[in-house]
Order: sequence, then structure tokens, then C-alpha cells
Amino acid sequence: MSKILFVMSGADHWTLADGTRHPTGFWAEEAVAPYEAFTAAGHEIVVATPGGVVPTVDKASLAPEVNGGRQGADRVAAALDSMKELRRPLALEDVRLDDYAAVFYPGGHGPMEDLAVDATSGRLLVDVLRSGKPLAVVCHGPAALLAATTEDGANAFAGYRVTAFTNAEEAQGGLADRAKWLLETRLVDAGLEVRTGEPWAPHVIEDRALLTGQNPASSAPLAAELLKKLG
Repeated sequence: MSKILFVMSGADHWTLADGTRHPTGFWAEEAVAPYEAFTAAGHEIVVATPGGVVPTVDKASLAPEVNGGRQGADRVAAALDSMKELRRPLALEDVRLDDYAAVFYPGGHGPMEDLAVDATSGRLLVDVLRSGKPLAVVCHGPAALLAATTEDGANAFAGYRVTAFTNAEEAQGGLADRAKWLLETRLVDAGLEVRTGEPWAPHVIEDRALLTGQNPASSAPLAAELLKKLG
């Protein structure tokens, strides 16, 4: 089958408004559920990060309370251990878009720290958009869209309907009042049309070749929609 590029944060923290470094990385479910869906369908996964650093899993995403109990947490941890691609990522600078049929960005707070301002990722996203290849982005992953600016300085995704981790979810998670900025607000400011669903419930938006999921629960439904686009 074809190759799917996972672009992942290389950050292990998120800098809050007071300068505190909140430990983070990528959210386990948002990598595991799509990875399992794509590989089960016969696709090959290649991981890329800024500088080619090995991505850090957010330890909070391995807790039983966010995985339906201890059994679910153990399953997610075992799945991560089996994802050998995480241990040898490409550097984003070395990615050739022609090698891939689709691109996927998982979330976690990590992208708020690095991908939101990463010019290489931003250029890749503009190229993906212009290519018409399917692009799927989930939870805090849409922070990466903020770096996708065109020659005139406008956001390449302005006018697109998207969803992302909401201000309400950030508040319920306890970090909204400590954040430098909130993802939903910043996406709206960049000209994207953010459509939100119920907090923590699966919610996926499709607009042309762009697919976005609101939160961790949206990871599996988002992956299913991407597979439909790949036929």
C-alpha cells in the first residue's frame, strides 16, 4: 500500500504564561489509534519531527483514567512500545512530500510549543494543501496550521472549516487560565472557521482534503475518514 507521514511534536514541555514548563509531548491515543487503523489497512507509517528528535509521550496520556481503566492504559502503553517508527524519526527538513499519500498530525500540548511556530512544518502544510493530498490533524495538532502562511503572510487555511481542542476543554482540563494563548481563539484569529462539538465527545470536520478532529476521542473516527479518502 502507500506511506502515511506522521508529523509529530519534538517538544517535551509547554511553556505557560508565567514561564513554567508544563511537561507534555504527544498524546498517546492520538498516535496509537490512527497508527493501528492505518497499519491494519496495509499502509506504512513514517514519523518526522523537528530536527529528527525522538518524540516524547505525555505521561498523563498513559494514565488509567484517560484510557478507560488499567487494562486500557496497559494496552496503549504496549502499543506505543511496538511502534518502532517512533524511535527513528526523520527530520522534518528531510521529508519529501512526493513519497507520501497522506499526512497526519497527532496532538498533545507539544505542538503548541514547537509546531505552532515551526517554519519547516508550515511550508510542508502549505505544500500538502496545494497538492490536494489528504491531511488529517487532531486535538492540539491544529496548532501546526498557525505556521502555514503564504507569501503574502496570510494563513493558507484561512476560510477552511476545522475543529480542534476547544477553549472549553482547555478550561475543563485546568490549563486555560495558565496558557499564553488558546488554540481555538488563535485559529479563529488566523481566519479559520472553527466548528466545535460537545467537550470530550468525538467530533470530526471535513473540508476539501483537510480533516480535523477535536480531541483524543476523535482520533479513531478521524483515522477512519482519512482511510476513506485513500480508498
